Amino acid sequence: MAVALIAGAIISLQIIAMRLYAISGWAHFGSTVISVAMFGFGLSSTLLCLGKKWLEFRMELLARIGWLLFGPLSVLGNVVAQEAQFNPIFLLTDNHQIVNLFINFLAYATPFLAGSLLLGIAFFAGRHRFEATYAADMLGSGVAGLVCLSVMLWVPPDYLLVVPILFWWAGAMAWFHAWGDKRFSGWVSLSGIITIVLLVWLPQIQVSPYKGVSYVTKFPDANRLYQATGTHGLLEIYASSYFHFAPGLSDMASLSMGELPKNTYLGLFMDSDGPVGIMKPIPSDKQDYFRFLPMFMPYLINPQPENLFVVQFGGGISTRVALAGGAHHITVAEGNPMIQTALASETMRSFTGDLFTHPRISLVPMDGHLFIRNTDQKFDVIDLSLPDSSGLSSPGGFAVTEKYLYTHETVTAYINALKPGGILAVTVWNKEDPPKSTLRLLSTLASVGRTVAGEQVTDSFYVVQVFLSTVTVLYKKGGFLPEEIARLDRHAKEMAFDVVYRPGERFQGNASLLLAGVRQNVLGVAPTDQNEGDAQLPGVDDGEDFSMAAVYRLLLDRMIRGEHPEDLAAYPFDIARLTDDRPYFSGFIRLKDIPAFANRLETISDEWGYLLLWLTLGQSVLAGCILISLPLIFAWKTIFAPQPGKLGIFGYFFSLGLGYILVEVSLIGKFISALGNQVISTSVLITGMLISTGLGSLVAGRFLARSQTVMPLIFSSIAALLVLYGTQLGVWLPAIGTLSWRIVACILLIFPLAFLMGFPFATGMSWLARLGKEHFFLWAWGINGMFSVMSAVLVPLISVSVGLSANLYLAAALYLMAWPCFFALLRPSPST
Repeated sequence: MAVALIAGAIISLQIIAMRLYAISGWAHFGSTVISVAMFGFGLSSTLLCLGKKWLEFRMELLARIGWLLFGPLSVLGNVVAQEAQFNPIFLLTDNHQIVNLFINFLAYATPFLAGSLLLGIAFFAGRHRFEATYAADMLGSGVAGLVCLSVMLWVPPDYLLVVPILFWWAGAMAWFHAWGDKRFSGWVSLSGIITIVLLVWLPQIQVSPYKGVSYVTKFPDANRLYQATGTHGLLEIYASSYFHFAPGLSDMASLSMGELPKNTYLGLFMDSDGPVGIMKPIPSDKQDYFRFLPMFMPYLINPQPENLFVVQFGGGISTRVALAGGAHHITVAEGNPMIQTALASETMRSFTGDLFTHPRISLVPMDGHLFIRNTDQKFDVIDLSLPDSSGLSSPGGFAVTEKYLYTHETVTAYINALKPGGILAVTVWNKEDPPKSTLRLLSTLASVGRTVAGEQVTDSFYVVQVFLSTVTVLYKKGGFLPEEIARLDRHAKEMAFDVVYRPGERFQGNASLLLAGVRQNVLGVAPTDQNEGDAQLPGVDDGEDFSMAAVYRLLLDRMIRGEHPEDLAAYPFDIARLTDDRPYFSGFIRLKDIPAFANRLETISDEWGYLLLWLTLGQSVLAGCILISLPLIFAWKTIFAPQPGKLGIFGYFFSLGLGYILVEVSLIGKFISALGNQVISTSVLITGMLISTGLGSLVAGRFLARSQTVMPLIFSSIAALLVLYGTQLGVWLPAIGTLSWRIVACILLIFPLAFLMGFPFATGMSWLARLGKEHFFLWAWGINGMFSVMSAVLVPLISVSVGLSANLYLAAALYLMAWPCFFALLRPSPST
């Protein structure tokens, strides 16, 4: 019981730390917590391996220290990490950022080191029945994940650390009760009281000054109207006269309307990110306001559409525009139940006019991409406008965040759900110069258009941009008619929108010169494959247009027509399309260009986090090699040299450590498409995988005597399932996401794989104990932990560069590699 409870404390600390990271800092750095936790396991195993003899005589003392410190270190470590805020965007300009990053690492590593020491002691003490001990570890961790998911529904984020604290205290009571040490139980209880006092007294969340809500709270008239917490995060709604959203609003609006509507918006923040504008009803004499928004353009072609679909409600701007456009019936999707609850509250109803009960509006309580993939309905207009508060790529210098709303598969579903002549309207933020994220989206839209419309694709798009504000894409099923193009042209001219693609129009400039100019601006060099004398670099008065609009015109021409791929390759950023397997607006720097960017980092500040991840991987490899090598260096002659199968043991636990986390972290990314939220996906995957793995390890003990015949079947089955999941999850998950019991369905889906993955580690460790290889027992645990550290960092890099499924295929290869290593592990010691 004590093993299950301390394991539950460790895993709940991981989940809660990720939750607090999402609110105070950047959610995409939450995976660092997993890496830090695994580092704690690796470090503790190295210490235990080197001090095995010392450990045997002082096991009780070490356990007392670990139990006494875990609780206070968990709270104090979080406080220190929250105080040392870091943002990779400022790594080059602020030396304190590197120091703060190190402090974060150290602050979270200390409680995980204490917890892993306790687990190491428990594993060593129970090594002769390891499969049962390991099962308790996995089952306790899995149940804790489920508890965390439940507690997030009603406990404020500031006090979520009470979950690992309670698991820790209960585990200590069970441990010392089993030892018959009631006196030290009292000391741990005192430590628990001190921990609770620290939790209440010290601030557990300090929001980064670079997050949206930090700016809003500085407004002199900022007033928080609503706050709620749940599994989707911390939701806050503020009022302020300083809120002016009007995304892409034409400059002509103030000239034509005179006074614009005042105090039209509230600001909605999720986990301190935002704001998303919540729009109130516009007075009847100000309805012309909507006409000056680029989201109004589809209603110029299809006025008063019969049936319209808004992909994501957000703050309701698109829905308001649709009502103003005369839509007869509007289907609105919103997968975040917290937004639904907030806008249905009395405070918000008085502001929004009770929009959800409007007779022309039907609410679909799920993510829009899931609904559109599983519906037979057809729509005149599908609107995907500004579901992200500030842009396609996330803030904080690192944007490995899954965006399933924009993938090739989802866009195909949007177009297939259009009626003949129907319009897909996409408006996104356009704040990058030169553009990256918007071009990746345009590449996706163009790719789908070429597939669906064929030769008619050149007549199917109309694209406008508002400089450093928004880009709006219209796709018409069946292509635009000449009179419709003329109508859009007149409107764009009246609104002063830049038309960057219209049907039938070709790019007229010098592509080589323009691309050379972009590369010189970004990298300081021309394309390496440019012929000498092709074109002179910008700076000469040659009349060439080097504006952002020109870049869009060139690249859209190439994307939509599928011509001149060398021009797309010459662009300094990777603008390949998004897919369900690679749903990221990040990793724009091609690997071959990283050296070229080394001296131009100021031009890619939003990608520094991505580059930082490569640095973190290098540091993880270095730290892992050092910790794994220390026992070899100091105990080679006395411990390792006489023992056979050393290379096999290393290969076996290297494969398991790397493979298991590859599967777990990549599946978290994939299951977001069905579960809609990173925290929910993390909790569900951890719960499902660890409970299933625990059951598998428990059953593995029954096959220990027959492991030489059973384990080859286990390895081959795991590999086969991983390949199956890699190829089929993209088909299964969108359907599962529409189910009311989707959490249960997701756990059932991963059960067969995770159950089988419980066999190899438990079986290998049990055989090391049976064969008397006790030093290898501790060393193997460390190998598994250290390569888990590397794996947690490796997953986002592989996912961004190649795709999520590549992690599963690599894991399949690793589990097959463990097959022959297992038989090397079984070689007996000379003493046995």
